[in-house]
Amino acid sequence: MKTEQHRTTDPRHRSTLRWVVAIATAALLFDGYDLVVYGAVVPVLLRDPSQIGALTAGQAGALGSYALMGVMVGALIAGAVGDHIGRRRVTVAGIVWFSLAMGLSAFATDITVFGILRFLTGIGVGALVVTAGALIAEFAPPHRRNVYNAMVFSGIPAGGVLAALLALLTSGNDGWRALFLFGTAPLVVLLPVALLRLPESPKWLLARGKAARARRLSERTGVPLPDAAADKAEENAKVGFAALATRRYAPATLLLGLMSCSGLLLTYALNTWLPEIMGQSGFGKSYALLFLLTLNGGAIVGAQIASRSADRLGPQWVIITTFVLAAVSLILLTVGLPLAVLLALVAIAGIGTIGTQVLIYGFVSNYYDTVARAAGVAWCAGFGRLGGIGGPIIGGALVSAGFSPRHAFYIFAGVAVFGALVTCFVPRRAAAVTPAPALSVPGPVTGDGASVMAHE
Repeated sequence: MKTEQHRTTDPRHRSTLRWVVAIATAALLFDGYDLVVYGAVVPVLLRDPSQIGALTAGQAGALGSYALMGVMVGALIAGAVGDHIGRRRVTVAGIVWFSLAMGLSAFATDITVFGILRFLTGIGVGALVVTAGALIAEFAPPHRRNVYNAMVFSGIPAGGVLAALLALLTSGNDGWRALFLFGTAPLVVLLPVALLRLPESPKWLLARGKAARARRLSERTGVPLPDAAADKAEENAKVGFAALATRRYAPATLLLGLMSCSGLLLTYALNTWLPEIMGQSGFGKSYALLFLLTLNGGAIVGAQIASRSADRLGPQWVIITTFVLAAVSLILLTVGLPLAVLLALVAIAGIGTIGTQVLIYGFVSNYYDTVARAAGVAWCAGFGRLGGIGGPIIGGALVSAGFSPRHAFYIFAGVAVFGALVTCFVPRRAAAVTPAPALSVPGPVTGDGASVMAHE
């Protein structure tokens, strides 16, 4: 009997996994693009009332939070339906929804309309975040899930880098509209690929009692299935959010939500307000956007390195370490240091904030079983967005109140310490119902006589 680790050498599985990773990464790239593009255009909107109206720093922070409220709603909706209707449908719907709302934002001429469209954009983003984590957990081999998860969720800071680069290239006060119009690109370049190449998860089909379809899809894609007894236990278990309230998951679910809340508060606060804070420290627009580039670039590189450690050592202690790195680097940013050192500290802060959130999504995706996975990630993304919503608002309140950048960084460092402490108390993953030995899902016979069966 082939083990799942052996089955990863199957060329069909490798090909399927490459397509899933590429599509999920591209989808989350535009999540990161949407996040950072708003922070990049905030200085323009604050200084030019002819764009969407006279905007205060407090209103700008509120506008930044509207998209995050949308993400929370979208994540919770996707979590409620994703474990019931499947990963593929939610992903396709999220791509279409996000692209249309992002494109319409380019034509907004007043604050109210712009705010509504930011909220609607967030709904599509939330759906994509939830399903991306579930897809990787169900298509990637267990011993490489943190690495593949980091690849996919590094699309978020990569999108931030793209937004910062395009913001540097655009000129004129109306350039921000072109940046938002670029957000419609997934309709042309990503949606057709997703429709052609993104399969439904065989493990989800099996967990929902659709064994025949699951076996056929497993044979076509090479994705191994869990054994029959384990699947039967999942099929009879509570599904979606109902599973999160069980004794097995409830304590961890609360702590994982607080972890995500801390990580997303730091992620959205820094991406929204770092250009403005550094501008108040005496750096011009180009330098301020350079800090934004460095923050997200550091997150991309750091998440890849940290994810390999997470696969070897387990994600929990790696996340604690990156939270601590964030706190230390943010405190050191308050010291008058040369530009090169400041950039290095911003890169480390990117690892400890955005990079930490990448690791958290991987941790959560693998913590839950198939029947509760989308709901678990939705809780992480949805409840966590309360922190994301608070990040831009806190930053806006500090800027409006005239606080120095030093005070803002101290507050954000305290959030990082809180995140590290919460992570310490997450219980070990509860063992699933123990299946009977030597049972497997029978599958169609291949040319060499091997049936499609593998243990998860």
